[in-house]
Amino acid sequence: MSLQAGAAEDQRWMRVALQESALALGHTSPNPAVGCVLVRGGKELARGHTARVGGPHAEAEALDALAAAGRSARGATAYVTLEPCAHFGRTPPCADALIEAGIVRVVVGCRDPHSLVSGRGLRKLRRGGVRVDKGVLESECAESLRGFFSVAATGLPFVHLKLAATLDGRIASRSGQSRWISGSHSRRVVQSMRDRADAVLVGIGTVLADDPRLTCRLAGAQQPLRVVLDPLLRTPALSRVVGGRGRALIVGSASAPAARRRALEKAGAEVWTLNTRGRLGWQRLLARLAADGVLEVLVEGGAAVAASAVRAGVVKRVSIFYNARFMGGDGVPMLGSLGVLDPAKAPVLRTLRFGRVSQVDRMSPAQDDWLWEGEPL
Repeated sequence: MSLQAGAAEDQRWMRVALQESALALGHTSPNPAVGCVLVRGGKELARGHTARVGGPHAEAEALDALAAAGRSARGATAYVTLEPCAHFGRTPPCADALIEAGIVRVVVGCRDPHSLVSGRGLRKLRRGGVRVDKGVLESECAESLRGFFSVAATGLPFVHLKLAATLDGRIASRSGQSRWISGSHSRRVVQSMRDRADAVLVGIGTVLADDPRLTCRLAGAQQPLRVVLDPLLRTPALSRVVGGRGRALIVGSASAPAARRRALEKAGAEVWTLNTRGRLGWQRLLARLAADGVLEVLVEGGAAVAASAVRAGVVKRVSIFYNARFMGGDGVPMLGSLGVLDPAKAPVLRTLRFGRVSQVDRMSPAQDDWLWEGEPL
C-alpha cells in the first residue's frame, strides 16, 4: 500500500472513531468522550466509546465487544481519538489492555494533555512492541475533545455562546416576546448543542421572561446541569427550570434573602453563593463548575449575561441563528453593553462557518435560518 493510500485509510478509520466518540459527547464528564475502532485486514472488528463515569473507556468497550463475539483482537490496529491512558484510575490502563489483547498498531488522533497521561500512554505502547502513529485528523479530534482540553489547559470549561436573533440583531420584541425568532429546525440544532454540553446557563431575566426548562429533549439524552445567574435569588420556586429533569443550580450573591434560598432548596434546586461579576467572577464560577465535573458550558442568554461573558473574555465559540425578520430599534438587542468606545478595539471573531439552516415550519411558509459560528481571534 502506498503512503498516500495508507494515509487515506487511516483517515477513513479515524472518522469512524470520531463518529463513535460523538455518541459519548455530553455523557462522560469529567472524562473525555473518546471513540475507538478495531480494524484488521481492512475490515472493522469492533468499536466502542467512553461510557459514563465509572464505566469502561472506549478501548475497553471495543475489546469487550470483540471478546463477547468470541473473536480475537490479535494482529489488529486500534484507531483512537485520544491517547490511551497509562495509569490506574476508576478503570485499569487502556494501554495495557491493548498490549495484552495483541494489538500491533495504535493510531492516535490527539495526545492527551492530562499530566497523568501525556505521552506516557504512547511510550508504554511502544515499549510493549506496539507501533504508534499519532496526529491523524488531529484538529477534528481536538474539536471533539474541546471541553476536556480546555479544563486540562486552563482549569476552566469550554464556553459556547448561543444566540438566536433577527437580521437586525434583536432577540425579543419591545414587549419581551421571543417565541419564536428561530425556526423549528434551528431549535432542533440547539437541542443537539444542549446534548453535548454538560451545563446550560442563562440569567434571571431569561427565566422571568420565558420560564424555560433548559432541558435536552432528544431521545436518550443525559440532562445538562441547568444554571441560572440570579444574584438576588428571584427565580420562582415553581419555575420550570427548578422543576425540570436533572440538576438545577441557582447562583446567588451573599446579599440574597435567606428565605428565598430556603424556598429554592426546598423545591429541589441547588444554590451557590458566589460573586460572578466581571472577569474574576466568571473565572470563579467556571472553576467551580469544572471542579463539579463540567467540561463544556452552553450560554443561552439573555443579552446581559451574553455581554458579561464576552466582556470577561471567557467565550471560546459563538453560534448565532439569524432569521430573516426585522424587529427594529425598540426590540431587545442580542448583546447588552460592551463599553466599546473605539470600533478598532471592539471584540473580533474569526468566522468558522456560515450556512443555511433549512427548515419547513407547519405554522408558517417555508423559510430559512442562517447559522454563523466564530471564535475569538
